Amino acid sequence: MSRRLAIAGVALLLVAFASVASAQDRLLRLTPSEIDGLVKGGATAGTSGVAGIRTTILYGDPTRPGPYTIALRAPPNVRIAAHSHRDDRTAVVVAGVWRFGYGRKADEALVKTLPPGGFYSEPAGVEHFAMTGPEGAVVYISGFGPTSTDYVEAANAPKP
Repeated sequence: MSRRLAIAGVALLLVAFASVASAQDRLLRLTPSEIDGLVKGGATAGTSGVAGIRTTILYGDPTRPGPYTIALRAPPNVRIAAHSHRDDRTAVVVAGVWRFGYGRKADEALVKTLPPGGFYSEPAGVEHFAMTGPEGAVVYISGFGPTSTDYVEAANAPKP
């Protein structure tokens, strides 16, 4: 019986150590200039795929299980057709003006204009759309991956 307790104790210590090491790996503090210096990609996982959108992964990996945060930079006058994601997400507008709406079609009558500091949610499976005006927008989006982007109408999905 004592051997089982010893093995269980060692196993618990290993799990605890792994958790601490893992937590240390996730510690992250970034200034705006450090974020600007991070690698930016095109419209990657967790985004609409629309040309011109630039994405920076701030935390985690939206293609893998676990929490993630991406910075989405949308240029002026972009329209993102109605789509949904498989994970629950929340977002904060950091710069510019983000015009966001819920629905199966990008209808400007359903848009709420969100300035910097604005917040919104993208519940899993709920269709939504977005657009920018002449100022473009930067939005930080957080979710729990893996994520997806599923367009209401396949014809609206950007072509690679």
